[in-house]
Amino acid sequence: MAELARAGQAENLTIEVTMEVILRQAVDKLGHPGDIVKVSAGYARNFLLPRGVAYEATPGNKKRIAQEKDRLQAAEDARVATAQEFAAKLEQVSLTFSARVGEEGKLFGSVTPADIADQLKAQGLDVEKRMIDLHEPIRALGVYKVPIKLHADVKPEIKVWVIKA
Repeated sequence: MAELARAGQAENLTIEVTMEVILRQAVDKLGHPGDIVKVSAGYARNFLLPRGVAYEATPGNKKRIAQEKDRLQAAEDARVATAQEFAAKLEQVSLTFSARVGEEGKLFGSVTPADIADQLKAQGLDVEKRMIDLHEPIRALGVYKVPIKLHADVKPEIKVWVIKA
């Protein structure tokens, strides 16, 4: 390849570096526990492997995963059940934020995932702000349905009311 680059023939030469990993947990848009998937090497090295979400698909690991698949599936089912129980509690929640309002119903400031997480914590529901799937802060009066990512397969929605102070 280095010879091609020196000769000036490497103009259209692209190298796609991928690697196979075995998932230990469900990952959005990727797979379920025990699945062997191909991902970019950087995604595996920098995200999946350090966080323990996956491990390399070596021949030894592939044999081991065949034996562990039942255990992983049972653990995943337990996580889904726990997430669904928590989702049932969250579906009942309705949060109210009172905010100062300017002309045309626009807020001074906004309602962010951190604000929502703080109010949920005050009600005894422990949700991290990164789990709250709010693409941009709420900046107007109204009623909003805000999804919360508890698990790859469990995403309940809570009602958020923004009213005039």
